[in-house]
Amino acid sequence: MTERIESLKAGILAGLSLMIAFFLTTLLNNLVLAKYFERLASLAINSLDLQLLLKLGIAVFCGLLFGVTYRYIIRSDKNPQLKAGGVLAFGLVRGLTQVDVGLSYSRDILPFVVLGVESILWFVLAAFFLDTAIQLGWIKPFQSN
Repeated sequence: MTERIESLKAGILAGLSLMIAFFLTTLLNNLVLAKYFERLASLAINSLDLQLLLKLGIAVFCGLLFGVTYRYIIRSDKNPQLKAGGVLAFGLVRGLTQVDVGLSYSRDILPFVVLGVESILWFVLAAFFLDTAIQLGWIKPFQSN
């Protein structure tokens, strides 16, 4: 039961991390990218609506799944390849899916590439918070036998 609670704590922290990252990148998209780069105007979000809440919910859920999985991936090892691989696995799956959708529905792929890069950055941020929480002892690493 202790392992499940630690995994839940990791999932909640990663979900909150992705929520913060979502708001930061949305703000950056609205205030900088969509405003100053015409090709990225589609990244702007003009209103608080169901679509925005759904995007936020998906980001938080992805963060929750990442946090639980990341804790098991890194265990108590100090292997940087495991950490980077876990981050890239989640970031690339989410990001490349957005690029794939962009290829299907739009001639301009650049906004979807930006979203793909954002996805990787989201998971890098979540991994940073999780690593910090583990170092501070707030979350215990999974002990591999």
